[in-house]
Order: sequence, then C-alpha cells, then structure tokens
Amino acid sequence: MRLQRFVAALCLCGCVMAGKYSREVNEPKPSGSDGPTVEFRIAKLNQVWEKAKRMQLSPVRQVELHSDLKIQEKDELQWKKLKVDGLDENGEKEAQLRRNFNVILAKYGMDGKRDTRPLESNFLKDHDAKEGDMFDDPKLDKLWNKAQSSGKFSSEELLSLKKEFQHHKDKIHEYNLLMDTVSRTEEIHKNVISPLEGDVKEHELQKKHTDLKQKMRDVNQGFERLRKLSHEGFTEDSEFREPRVIELWEAAKRANLSKDELDSLKEELHHFETKVEKHGHYQEQLELSHQKLLHVESLGDKEHIKKVQSKYNTLSEKTKEIGYKMKKHMQDLSNKISRQGLRHNEL
Repeated sequence: MRLQRFVAALCLCGCVMAGKYSREVNEPKPSGSDGPTVEFRIAKLNQVWEKAKRMQLSPVRQVELHSDLKIQEKDELQWKKLKVDGLDENGEKEAQLRRNFNVILAKYGMDGKRDTRPLESNFLKDHDAKEGDMFDDPKLDKLWNKAQSSGKFSSEELLSLKKEFQHHKDKIHEYNLLMDTVSRTEEIHKNVISPLEGDVKEHELQKKHTDLKQKMRDVNQGFERLRKLSHEGFTEDSEFREPRVIELWEAAKRANLSKDELDSLKEELHHFETKVEKHGHYQEQLELSHQKLLHVESLGDKEHIKKVQSKYNTLSEKTKEIGYKMKKHMQDLSNKISRQGLRHNEL
C-alpha cells in the first residue's frame, strides 16, 4: 500500500513538472480563454512588460519597449533552437542575449538602479549648462545653438537637424548603458572557478570590448557628421532625411561595397525610410490620442471614455506592429551591411 501511494505521488509530481514546462504554459493564451492573456512566450519578458505598465511609461515609450521585447523574444527563441542543435558551444550568443536584455532594462529604467548616469561623451565640457540647452551634452548643445543662430537652415531643415541631434543623444545614452552592463559583467567574471572557464570568459569580454569600440567609433563619426552639417548646412543631393536611415547609409558607404550593391541598398533604404516616417506619424497620433483620452477621463462621461479608449487601444496596437517591423528591418539592414562589408574586406 505504501509503495502504491509513493508511485502515485511520483506520478502527480511528474504531471506538475510537465505542466510547468508545457507548451500551454509558455505560449500566450488567446483572449477569451481561461487565465490572463500574455504578450510574450518568454516569462521574464512578460514580467518586464507588466512592470512597465505598472510604471505608467508614456504611450510612445511603451510601444518602443514592446518592439524591443519582441525582437529580444525572437532572438531568444532562435537561440534556444541553436542550443538544442549544439551550435552555441562557447555560450557567445547566450552572453550577447543576456547583455541585450540588460541594456533594455537599463534603457527603460527597470534595472533596479536609479538613473544617475550622465550623458557623457569623449568630448570635453567647455561651457556651463544654460537656458536653451536640450541635449544634456555640452558639445551637442553648443553645436545646436550655433546652427540655430547661423541662418543657414530653413525651419524645415532645422527640424530635420534637431532629429539628428536627438538621435545622436540617444546613441550616446545607449553606448553608456552598454558600457555599464559590460563593466558589471567584468565584476562578475573576476570570480572564475577554473582556468578553462577563465579562458572562455576572457574571450567573451574581448568580444564585448570590440563591440564597445565599434559603437564609440559610430558615436565619433556621428558627431563629425553633425559638426559638418552645422557648419555647411544640408546639401541639395542629400539622399535621406531620417537620422537612422542616414546612419545606415553612411555605414554602407564606409563598408567598401561595389556600386551595384550600394545602388541596391540605396533603393532598400528608401523603402525603409518610408517605414520610419510612418512609424513616427503613428507615434505622434498615439500621443495625441492619449492626451485626448486623459481629457475625456477627467470629464467622467463613461460612454465617451469607452469610445476614445477603444480608438486609443487600436492605435496603440497598430503602432506596436509598425514599430516592431521597423526595428526588425533596421536590425536586418545593419546586419546585412556588416556582413557585406566584412566579406569585401576579406577579399
């Protein structure tokens, strides 16, 4: 009898463990089914998303986070397949994913640290903060104020230039976040168990430092472009308007590609720029819709609130969808340029 009870207990335990790792638990539940609907197939990403909603991030920041988490989810699911096939033996891809996840947490203020990290660059600070400074970097502020007062730019060109400055500010911020996560990784890696483990971790750190150096080069090159633009203005033959597209185009020209490859890439970048502009338009509409929702909620008309909330939810979902596609396309283009450039350098 005792033996039968023991076997029954083991079977029950097995059922519980099977349920924990079953497909039903790890895949999102459709709306209307039992249990809460989840956004992502990976538990930790859902936890981040739920925390973001509790933090009441702005609508635009929420959809940006949603896009980042969707890309992280896709990369992690691909990595799981690689791991099953034994294609990530040294754990390099896993380390990259972990670092990307930590950067996402830091980027949206969810890494448990108070965001006291200044937006710094490798350029010396040569003036005190004053009214009109908006980029948290003295060199950028000085350059922007000079461009504004130069008389070389129309109001439309100033708007485009401002977007480039803001994009560069974001790049500096992302570089600092990445440097922060690498520094924390170094602290963890100081305590190694064996010489063999130390060799593997040293290899990972070297790769991370290589990535950091490349990002610093990108920051320096971006600043040089802004400096040139601020002094000379936009030329009539400027290929693109959106900062992210301009950055990819500049990277492609530095990658030593053939004329045919550049022409093909230029056409693809024009299509991508349309996506970026569409995404920007939806972000603006989402922000306006959110302001309208707040206003209607303050009036207390439940029927009106329901209608506006429905429109806001639809717009939010559409913005998430476009944002994910846009960011994924940007990631694919960046990888494509890097691969083609590497291939040409090896020839």
